[in-house]
Amino acid sequence: MLSATSPAVVSFLSQNEVFSSSSPFPILTTNSVKYPFSISSKTHSPLSLSSSSQRPLFCTVKVSVSDGTETIKDEEKEDSALNSIEEDIRKARRSDDWKAARAYKEKGSIYEGRIEGFNGGGLLVRFYTVLGFLPYPLLSPSHACKEPGKSMQEIAKDLVGSLISVKVIQASEEDRKLIFSEKEAVWSKYSGKIKVGQIFDAKVGSVEDYGAFVHLLFPDGYYHITGLVHVTEVSWDLVQDVRDILNEGEKIRAKVIQIDRERLRVTLSIKQLEDDPLLETLDKVIPQEGQLGFDSSMASDNVNIEPLPGLANICEELLKEDGINDVKISRQGFEKRVVSPDLQLWLSNAPAVDNQFTLLARAGRQVQEVHLTTTLDQEGIKKALNRVLERVP
Repeated sequence: MLSATSPAVVSFLSQNEVFSSSSPFPILTTNSVKYPFSISSKTHSPLSLSSSSQRPLFCTVKVSVSDGTETIKDEEKEDSALNSIEEDIRKARRSDDWKAARAYKEKGSIYEGRIEGFNGGGLLVRFYTVLGFLPYPLLSPSHACKEPGKSMQEIAKDLVGSLISVKVIQASEEDRKLIFSEKEAVWSKYSGKIKVGQIFDAKVGSVEDYGAFVHLLFPDGYYHITGLVHVTEVSWDLVQDVRDILNEGEKIRAKVIQIDRERLRVTLSIKQLEDDPLLETLDKVIPQEGQLGFDSSMASDNVNIEPLPGLANICEELLKEDGINDVKISRQGFEKRVVSPDLQLWLSNAPAVDNQFTLLARAGRQVQEVHLTTTLDQEGIKKALNRVLERVP
């Protein structure tokens, strides 16, 4: 007995057969149709069609009942197969995007990515279907310099949704690591505009024991590149602590003294914007004979000048070098500022003239002028001095 609420599947033998109007079933024209309908519990007589022979014509009707489980399972299989295909497509696309990321890294190409979010360590940047990471230390200094009063997280929040130029510095599909650097992208754009000897307006970034990182201001009004002012290039005076002289955020001027394009480094100097006090010492404290202010007692050959500690041994060893015939301390003077408490030797920028070369020894505020009689050129004297310093403790 069929249930009044059960969905039924109706099938019949021939597509050409049609039920009579007295049939309780709807007219169907397919071999198998799912159709829920109610069936009376009364027994119906076989369906009949009238004909001229008045002979009853019988057709056989097959009726089967299903609860829909098979259909649901078929749909689930279809959905599962479709999901599997879509997942394979996604995996293939992601694999292609990882290959593209590695290609960007190998070629050093710049990528324009959209910032989709941030966390405590950096920005999340979209690279096609892959989400990469841009650490805060690898951001261009222009962001922090533009809004010095904001924290890094506040700056990052304002950047979400914007585009950013970056370079891929790490792309590992196995480790799921895609790391970007804006600093390297900016270096590619602006490092060609920097030359040794160029002087920039700048802003002090972080200050360390070994020196200060300084951001260079470009004509477009942004601080694109950061250089290092080593502690020895901060001042002509003896610097015990860089923080005593430079403060973060302070605006200064700096001179480019070295560019390492392979290592993406710029070396800067602040002290070279001023005259070397040693030159001031030579010109004013121990001026040339005949100039006003010259103290004749200092230049007299009869005056016995006590060599700076360690200088006598160096002079003796210099006499052992081929090409150096005589070594003599000629004059001494005192600087206005202490450059270093230790003995330092300075080569004159002037080449040897008439076999005479000037070497300067300095310690504390005291400066002594050493004359070499030599056939060596400036480079030869430098090599000889290096050999001597290796022998002298």
